[in-house]
Amino acid sequence: MTERTYYFSDLLEMDTEVVRCEAHEDGQFRVQLAATLFHPQGGGQPADKGTIGDANVLQLIQDEGELIHITDREVALGCVHIQIDAALRKLHTRYHSAGHLIAYAGEKFGWLGYKGDHRPGNGRIVFKPQGEPQAVDEAIIAEGVDALVAQDLARVLQDDAGRRMVSWGDLTPYACGGTHVQRTGDVGDIVITRVKEKKGELSVQYEVRN
Repeated sequence: MTERTYYFSDLLEMDTEVVRCEAHEDGQFRVQLAATLFHPQGGGQPADKGTIGDANVLQLIQDEGELIHITDREVALGCVHIQIDAALRKLHTRYHSAGHLIAYAGEKFGWLGYKGDHRPGNGRIVFKPQGEPQAVDEAIIAEGVDALVAQDLARVLQDDAGRRMVSWGDLTPYACGGTHVQRTGDVGDIVITRVKEKKGELSVQYEVRN
């Protein structure tokens, strides 16, 4: 089983070991590493890109719990250097973290965020009611989010019986496998573009700018 080093590390490059490399399709290869920094697509967050040695990582898939790197060329077994596309990782991390902050802002009004899409251009958090939720609009959510960004709270990572828990400051920890900014201020400018309530659910659309 590949060790997911990115769970508790912000490293963007390191040495690891190729334990398996098999032909895939269309000239591509399936590569399994002993440990990886690559985040797969999941939880609404897109997959990382980067390199394994001289090979480009085109896609990451989860196959029966194992993380498989799809590359554009064969990779020799043994020690290898891997590197993450830093600009893309930063963008995905900011979008994903913004989703958390929007969820925290919604909780104050009786809404529980339970799913999201953190892709640039498609940022959205969907809430379901907790008890008797209050009506909210773009301005109310934006005010709550801006306050969390301004507080510049430090990220807190914990392991709870094998579950990786994520929060900032004294905010409620939640199990999450994504990548997250070290401080809430690192998210930057979060713009709430639309808030809509329909069929008992609340949908908040957003963008991350600058």
